[in-house]
Amino acid sequence: MNQVAVIAYFADDPSRTYQLVQWLPVLELLDHEHPVGLVLRNHDSAAIVRQRTSLPVEVLPEFSALTERYADLDAKVVLYCNNSMYNFQSLLDTRKLHVHINHGESDKQSMASNNAKAYDRVFVAGEAAVQRLDAGLMAFDLGKVVRIGRPQLDLRPAPLIPPTTRRTVLYAPTWEGDADYNDYTSVDTMGPEVIEAILAVPDTRVVYKPHPKVTTSQTQAIRDGHRRILELVARAAAEEPDAGHVAVISGDILAVMPDCDAMVSDVSSVGLDWLYLRTERPIFVTDRHHDPERLRQEVPVSRCADVVDAEGGLDVAGLTALLASRLEHDEHHLARVAMRHHYFDDNQIGDSTQRFIAEVGALVVLRDVLLGEADPLAGAAITA
Repeated sequence: MNQVAVIAYFADDPSRTYQLVQWLPVLELLDHEHPVGLVLRNHDSAAIVRQRTSLPVEVLPEFSALTERYADLDAKVVLYCNNSMYNFQSLLDTRKLHVHINHGESDKQSMASNNAKAYDRVFVAGEAAVQRLDAGLMAFDLGKVVRIGRPQLDLRPAPLIPPTTRRTVLYAPTWEGDADYNDYTSVDTMGPEVIEAILAVPDTRVVYKPHPKVTTSQTQAIRDGHRRILELVARAAAEEPDAGHVAVISGDILAVMPDCDAMVSDVSSVGLDWLYLRTERPIFVTDRHHDPERLRQEVPVSRCADVVDAEGGLDVAGLTALLASRLEHDEHHLARVAMRHHYFDDNQIGDSTQRFIAEVGALVVLRDVLLGEADPLAGAAITA
């Protein structure tokens, strides 16, 4: 990859490659306009990524090799899909513009990180992300923020579950995070009870699609909850083979959502992806922290959803009745329409990808202008 204009940089181990993998189809579209190369720091991660893209991949574990290759490539823009501590080794290159693109849009506290200050631009989905950064960070330059939507939601991956005449309820919990403040999972607090509640709704198929890191968690309570959920789904599938109950452990959750009629999720990007793609269908949000006012303030999507709280023990019968009711009479539809705009502005399917490619292209031009390698007038519209 000797003539790339854009580098997608990823420094982490295989357990986090899902963060980059979800960007690969979008980066392949960008490659048609501005050649893209992938720079990774871990050979095992690179092996996974190479199986999923035709884009060129290089592995540069050592810092000295990274700096030498960056000088040879002289790419113009570097994209970062997470906040790995090794991003700072890449950020040392001053001849490139550095852009944080993240790997989803959510209300987790980690989405308002001081790491955002290190990048030249921070691409976000919409107004909610701008407000989150403004409220959560001190002395942050909002001029760095670029609203592009969420390009992954323009994709149409092949379905992972077969069609059915049954109503399908998706349970899609997140993982426990890498710190207590960022722990929003329901797997250990109410996951099995959620599955039992869904299974009790008449004429319903349950689909369990956990976050990839749930399946590899080293936290015993998460492992126990996940195993119990798998047992419940397997037993229900065996007892009622025609129902189609299934656990989808791998693959893209965006390939599952179109065939579902309601979703139970935690505070995570999954809930907001559902809000964008399935605005007309009900969503249930779990509250691990048993703090409804905090949830309402920090997680706006909860205002157009039913909240599931395990405080004092989850009322499975109550959740079953509520699920059945919402499948018949959805009371939050109009609120979700308004909330979709809050998170994703006015983007419709296809808009986000176009905005992403255009904004990266503008930065490719701007970089050369800033280095005096292009006509300053070429960047006039960009910097205005």
